[in-house]
Amino acid sequence: MATIDGSNVKKLIVACDAGMGSSVMLASTLKKQLKKQGVTVEHSSVPEIPKDADVVVTQSGLADRARAVVPDVPVVPFQLFLGDPAVAKVVKAIQDGTSIEV
Repeated sequence: MATIDGSNVKKLIVACDAGMGSSVMLASTLKKQLKKQGVTVEHSSVPEIPKDADVVVTQSGLADRARAVVPDVPVVPFQLFLGDPAVAKVVKAIQDGTSIEV
């Protein structure tokens, strides 16, 4: 398991399979939630995840592929595009400057 120090997250990537639908909505929601913390939130296809990402959130079915692209970056898998507890934990850790295990 990896640990994410929320106070150190400056770039969060929402990675998808290539579509631009629900994951773009999630990225937009996270941008709003993390604006005060100065976190850059970007949308990316899994093969194009930027190497300078601090954390990646992606559908659970894509998590292994994402880890292969950025093996040194914590990847948080989720089931639901909106209201998923795993994503909510990451947002809270960033907002509160606390650490979580993923």
